[in-house]
Amino acid sequence: MPSVLPDGEPMPHDGALPPHALAGAGERPLGFYLHVPYCATRCGYCDFNTYTATELRGSGGVLASRDNYADTLVEEIRLARKVLGDDPRQVRTIFVGGGTPTLLAAADLVRMLAAVREEFGLADDAEVTTEANPESVDPAYLAELRAGGFNRVSFGMQSARQHVLKVLDRTHTPGRPEACVAEARAAGFDHVNLDLIYGTPGETDDDWRASLDAAIAAGPDHVSAYALIVEEGTQLARRIRRGEVPMTDDDVHADRYLIAEDVLSGAGFAWYEVSNWATSEAGRCLHNELYWRGADWWGAGPGAHSHVGGVRWWNVKHPGAYAAALGEGRSPGAGREVLAAEDQRVERILLELRLREGVPLSLLRAAGLEASGRALADGLLQPGPYEAGRAVLTLRGRLLADGVVRALVD
Repeated sequence: MPSVLPDGEPMPHDGALPPHALAGAGERPLGFYLHVPYCATRCGYCDFNTYTATELRGSGGVLASRDNYADTLVEEIRLARKVLGDDPRQVRTIFVGGGTPTLLAAADLVRMLAAVREEFGLADDAEVTTEANPESVDPAYLAELRAGGFNRVSFGMQSARQHVLKVLDRTHTPGRPEACVAEARAAGFDHVNLDLIYGTPGETDDDWRASLDAAIAAGPDHVSAYALIVEEGTQLARRIRRGEVPMTDDDVHADRYLIAEDVLSGAGFAWYEVSNWATSEAGRCLHNELYWRGADWWGAGPGAHSHVGGVRWWNVKHPGAYAAALGEGRSPGAGREVLAAEDQRVERILLELRLREGVPLSLLRAAGLEASGRALADGLLQPGPYEAGRAVLTLRGRLLADGVVRALVD
């Protein structure tokens, strides 16, 4: 969750949505994102809305404490029930992210999940995920999460090489994420993801292959692999600017992506989104697919974003301001935007083109349709799906996905 919030119109104090946002809600899936904004240390590449204990000290006292954070977040879940009214939908997915959610006690995460279940109900096959830092969990912690209703866990591995982890300021030791996969399986988790990052300054092709091999050997059913983005204002950006570490260029990122596709597909993983691979349909992250398909989700927590029926809003960033708003009976929303039909059309193209199923050609305007023909001729779109009325990226198209999207939108 990026730390910079967009501009927008004011959010009503009670969080009420325009009537059209709730029209037909029963036909749309509903998910919850629960943001835990705490980290033990700040990673040098991170631009997310997260806080260490030092950063919070003196900036809100008990309001900013993680000790009572679960109670505060539960208040927003109850607010969501009021705003969404008598919506009959059960929640299809819950994703607890951060930050480091597992800095909270396992009982706190289970209590947050229980609040969603009590207020809305969960679908029988609901996907319930938490992110986890490998150093902040153990077998007992994972067993408590599983007993409390979590069935998917995502570990931040990033790399199997110590020198790469050091550049990223990651504190876990190589091998610990892989051990966590075994512990999660032993606790009864159905689905396990490992997050990887490629393109870190100083990383070699061999380092990247070693990370992929280690991840696969651990036995997850899902792997996410993201190119490192150097965000302005981060410690890593300052180090690169000072010449302490080199910047990785786009060609290296492309080479690493091709390596990932080759190694992962050879091990039985299939891509279903540009940066995500799973060993089966059941292994896909359903919660992220809600985002990519423009479904409804409520984001609870400081800086969290939500979307319901074409209305998008975002909460105040700071944990203290967030807790204060809820304590006063106000929505913690900082602003919102009502998406016009054209905005929603463009967003569908931006997001769905990244999926294995692609995007319907019927969404394209004349200029975009013409651009899609050029993309097909250039080997960026697959011929078979195109003939059936869909734009689906080829492997080369996945490397150039951002450019293809811009062309189709224009």
